[in-house]
Amino acid sequence: MSGWVVVAVGVVLCFFGIGSVHLAILASGFGLGWLLADLFGATGWTTVLVAAGAALILELLVALVFKIARFVVGMVAGSLIGAKLYSVTAGGDRNVLLAAVVVVATALAFGFLADRFRERVLLWATAIGGAGLILSALGLIWPDTLGFLRHPSPGGQQALSTVLWVALAAAGWLTQRRLFPRALNLRDARDSDRRERVQDA
Repeated sequence: MSGWVVVAVGVVLCFFGIGSVHLAILASGFGLGWLLADLFGATGWTTVLVAAGAALILELLVALVFKIARFVVGMVAGSLIGAKLYSVTAGGDRNVLLAAVVVVATALAFGFLADRFRERVLLWATAIGGAGLILSALGLIWPDTLGFLRHPSPGGQQALSTVLWVALAAAGWLTQRRLFPRALNLRDARDSDRRERVQDA
């Protein structure tokens, strides 16, 4: 049951994350808490409780410092990406120091990029992070057939898991671009292009 909750949160983040900063914060925080709890051996509803707590804490922090909301959302989504990246590349190893370095480095990179390039980076971060969360949750729900999506073995499983992650993230990116052109300022760019063509003609 807890796996389906995580799939739902991943779908929201992957396909609707850019639509609302608060939604992206809650979904990213939940996903980060769940992936880290799962990475270090928590099971069942314990992971969901850790994830819900992480989502609540992050929402409260962003409410206190809303001026840096994009940085925080980028950082949290980057943490989610870093945790999934570590689980895909670790090949069964559980090195806490290496996991921390990967998660923190990815978080800071996405945080600074989101602060500088705003919604465009948040679009990528939510799509990639949500896709990783969906795949990890599917591996939890069906461990016999899709368990490799959660903790792939080196070689073919890692390659397949990465390809699926990229494909799902691309689908999320395309969906969000179509659903939320105003949030990405795409409509304004299209309108100005049309105006220039009309003026040139």
